[in-house]
Amino acid sequence: MGLDIRTIEESDLHDWTLALRTGFLRPPTVSDEEIGFRRTGFVPERTQGAFDTDTGRCVATFRSFAQQVTAVGGAPVPADAISNVTVSPTHRRRGLLSRMMERDLRAAKERGEVVATLIAAEYPIYGRYGFGPATWITEWQVDVARSGLDPRYSGPADGGRTDLIDAEAVRTLGPELHERLRATRHGVIDRDERWWQANTGMFPVPGDPWTEPFHVVHRAPDGTVEGLLTYTVNSNWEAKLPANTATVVDLTAVTPAAERALWYYLMSVDWVSRVNSGHRAPDDLLPLLLPDPRAARVTAHADFLWVRPLDVTRMLEARTYPGEGSLVLQLDDPAGLTEGRYLLEAGPDGASCTPTTTRSADLYLSAAELGALWLGDESAVRLAALGRVSEEQAGAAARADALLRTSRRPWCPDIF
Repeated sequence: MGLDIRTIEESDLHDWTLALRTGFLRPPTVSDEEIGFRRTGFVPERTQGAFDTDTGRCVATFRSFAQQVTAVGGAPVPADAISNVTVSPTHRRRGLLSRMMERDLRAAKERGEVVATLIAAEYPIYGRYGFGPATWITEWQVDVARSGLDPRYSGPADGGRTDLIDAEAVRTLGPELHERLRATRHGVIDRDERWWQANTGMFPVPGDPWTEPFHVVHRAPDGTVEGLLTYTVNSNWEAKLPANTATVVDLTAVTPAAERALWYYLMSVDWVSRVNSGHRAPDDLLPLLLPDPRAARVTAHADFLWVRPLDVTRMLEARTYPGEGSLVLQLDDPAGLTEGRYLLEAGPDGASCTPTTTRSADLYLSAAELGALWLGDESAVRLAALGRVSEEQAGAAARADALLRTSRRPWCPDIF
């Protein structure tokens, strides 16, 4: 079987999209609207396809694009965001993903991108390519009647206010608010104009169900926009009693007061008996801001953003550290992109990370494990207990946790 892996041209978009739909088990029909949508994000040199030379059919897809992910401390880090990865069921186990991944990661490193990122549809696939799960998400369903919230709630008590707005106002206010969030919350990624158009109904993703949502903005007492909530509500009555569920599509808040106000607003909407939280950080305020946290039932908990180191020096120097310390990391990378020994010397005022051959290693670990540790969520002590990190110096894993772990867990709110 002949296979040709190459970057695609615009004339290949129909066949490439058909392969993408096939891999994601979507009906194998490609509309002109979908091709138009794909074209708006099409970067030829970063979009790969595998073609069966006997039939000419596209049988695997792979796309990457430029992204920024927020490091601990708020610095934006250039990333190679990987998406639209599929292999048709007729062509599995032929190394197509491995070849496309190797080509993309080497190109990303040459471009100077610091990490690669992706959202893994299946957990076992990407560890072998040097990716580790760096953020997790939790979803809750809240039984409003059990929550203990005051049903007479009528708005923030601090002089702030919540107002319904339309999609055009979201496109005006949302980008600046998201940038403020991105500057303070590690794990958050950037949103381009295409994201705002697709997620406000201006240019929705063809084939994905679109329900016109409600939008609510929260303003501080001085009028500053501090939060934005987008949600949908189903219409359901049981025995002439309202049993409607509100589902959060997006909730962005740059202050705890705004976050609390938006949750209280949503759970005070008449006829809403349940609230689905959408993807939140596992340490979100939501359960504990309720008088009865047991009213919030966990409905999903899973890995989310995966990170793969490409430039260890810049990756570790980009983030901040809570205290003084040094660590020598011996990194194993079968792809050869980051393998070596690195001396990290860090403190609240900054960090330096340099290759070293004179210092002995404190920890042996893989590129994937460093990816999992980078945003401060995973524990080196836990990885050592699992046998995935080797502690060469007594107490090195605990020292790594003291340097790398964060008081709040990282959060990536967006699928890409």
